[in-house]
Amino acid sequence: MNETTTLPRITRRRPRTWLRMSVMLLLVGLLAAGLIWFQQFKAGLIKQVVTTIRSQVPTVATAKASVQQWQPRQTAVGSARASNGADLAAEISGVVDQIDFDSGQTVAAGTVLVRLRPNDDEAKLAQLQASADLAAITLQRDQRQLQAHGVAQATVDSDAANLKVARAQVAAQQAVMAEKVVRAPFAGRLGVRQVDLGQYIAAGTTIVTLQQLDPMFVDFYLPQQALGQIEAGQKVEVSADAYPNRTFNGSISSLNSKVDPSSRMLQVRASVPNPDGALLPGMYLSVSVDSGKPESLVTIPSAAVAFNPYGSLVYVLHDEKDAQGGDQQTVRQQFVTTGESRGDQISILKGITGNDTVVTAGQLKLHNGSPVKIDNTVQPTDNPAPVPQDR
Repeated sequence: MNETTTLPRITRRRPRTWLRMSVMLLLVGLLAAGLIWFQQFKAGLIKQVVTTIRSQVPTVATAKASVQQWQPRQTAVGSARASNGADLAAEISGVVDQIDFDSGQTVAAGTVLVRLRPNDDEAKLAQLQASADLAAITLQRDQRQLQAHGVAQATVDSDAANLKVARAQVAAQQAVMAEKVVRAPFAGRLGVRQVDLGQYIAAGTTIVTLQQLDPMFVDFYLPQQALGQIEAGQKVEVSADAYPNRTFNGSISSLNSKVDPSSRMLQVRASVPNPDGALLPGMYLSVSVDSGKPESLVTIPSAAVAFNPYGSLVYVLHDEKDAQGGDQQTVRQQFVTTGESRGDQISILKGITGNDTVVTAGQLKLHNGSPVKIDNTVQPTDNPAPVPQDR
């Protein structure tokens, strides 16, 4: 008889999932409560700081707008050009035999600058001159013989022609010799010498540049719309970055007879006195030309205008009553339309009048309706023609 062995039965306890869920929900609730408290604390702190800032009345500087005369101007970029300028060269080739100038020298018209080696030029000239003298003697002798009916008229005519040919040959040789002497065609300042003594140069090789610097021409271009506003004789002002504290005054000498069809620009040439030779050919220049009649425009310091992508604005000062009925000064934003600027000033075409007072410093602390405190001990510059100063 088989005995059946009975094994003990193992019973497993089910996990308490509800307890775990409760702990997790409790932690999530505490975390959410902490976040809410932190956000409320931060908002209260920011509000307190903003209230403190707003309670402090910002200090600003102000300036009163004024109505001033503005002269409309046309501005352009110009290039300096000598009234007479040339790169001097010999007309024929040869060896440099003599140099009679120094680089940068000022010379008069006709001054000899360079001589090329003459070689046998003088001997050829003497030979041709002797032939011309012989032809003259022969002509005189045959003319006397003709009076005595010793020679025919054809002989005399031939002698006269031979004399003319001989003299022409002398003149041609003299011209060749003159071509070996380079002279200054006009008075001016020489540049840097480009050849040396004993150097062989071909015809047309630049020896030195010669520029007549007084007066100086300034060529610039204006749009065709300015054609009715400019004319010959009109005053111009020229400035160069090489002389930041100096303005050169001149006048328009000529207008081109046509407008460039590709750019619709008109070439204008001005003449500017340059007695000290400060301006040199090829210099980059800024040109300003008066155009039209002067206009009366509202003028304020450029520092008063805040330029933004959505428009330019200024803060205008106003007198108002505070909560206790006392007097206080506030500002309001006012969008403006700006015009031309000159130095530290800018013209206002629309937005304010000449009786308004605007804020010139401290705008970053302001908003529309801000009460302000005025302190004008330090003011931005308001000069229509400022001069840079080294400090």
